[in-house]
Amino acid sequence: MIGGAVGRGEKTREERIVRALRQPPEELEVRGARRWRGVDEQWKSWLRGSATALELYTRRQEADEYRHLLGDDAYRDQLIEVLSRAVPRDCAAAGFGCAQRIDRPCRQPAVCARDRPCHAYYLEHGTGHVWIDFSPAGRHRAVLWWDRANAGRLWVDGQPVGDGIVLDSVGRWVDDRFYTVQAAGPDDHPAQEWEMGGLGRRIRSLLLYDAGHASARLLVPAAGESWTDPWVSRDGGSLRVHADGDDAIGRTP
Repeated sequence: MIGGAVGRGEKTREERIVRALRQPPEELEVRGARRWRGVDEQWKSWLRGSATALELYTRRQEADEYRHLLGDDAYRDQLIEVLSRAVPRDCAAAGFGCAQRIDRPCRQPAVCARDRPCHAYYLEHGTGHVWIDFSPAGRHRAVLWWDRANAGRLWVDGQPVGDGIVLDSVGRWVDDRFYTVQAAGPDDHPAQEWEMGGLGRRIRSLLLYDAGHASARLLVPAAGESWTDPWVSRDGGSLRVHADGDDAIGRTP
C-alpha cells in the first residue's frame, strides 16, 4: 500500500509536468513583464549594456532552476566565476544588497550608479550568503561564500584561497593589495572558548592575502596573545596586527 502511494505520487508529479509543458506559451509581453518585474527602471539601461550584470540578475532570480540543472557545487562555482569579472554596478543592477543595506536590493540607483559608491555586496543563497568585496581601486575582487555547514570559503580574482581553513562570513581590504578574513583560532590556545557565531570560537586567527603576489598567510596568535577581533592596519611599508578594536598599537606580523 505504501509502495502504491509512492508510485501514484510519482505519476501525479509526472502528469503535472507533462500538463504544464503542453500549455500554450503566454504572450511575450506577459512573459517579459514577469521575468523582469524585479528590475528597477533606472537599472534597465545598465542591464542592456552589461552581459555580466544580466547574467548575475538571472542567476539570482532563477537560483532554484539553475540548481535543479547544475547542483549546488556547480551553481556556486559558476556564480563565483561570473562575480570574478563583475564591477560594482553589475552587482547593484542585479539586485544584490550593498554594504549600506545588506538586507535588500539597491533602491537608490541614482547613488549606486556613481563610480565606487559601495565597496561590498551581499546575496543570500540556499544555505547562507555570498559576500563580494571590491578593493579600493577596483583592481581585485574577493568573494566569500559562507554556508551553515562548511563556514566560509574565499576566492580572490577567481582563485581559491585558504582551502581547509575555517573562515568568517565577511572580510575587509586593508588597501588595494591586502585582504583579511578572520579565521578559527587554535583549539589548544590557553584562552580559547567555544561561543555562538559563525566561527564558534572566542580566540581567532587572521588570514592575510597579498593580491600583489597572489599569496596567503595564516596569522595565528601566540599563547600569550588574545586575538578576539583581529584586524590589520598599514603603517607606511609595514603591516600591524591588532588583537581587537581597542588595540591601537598592534604588532608586526
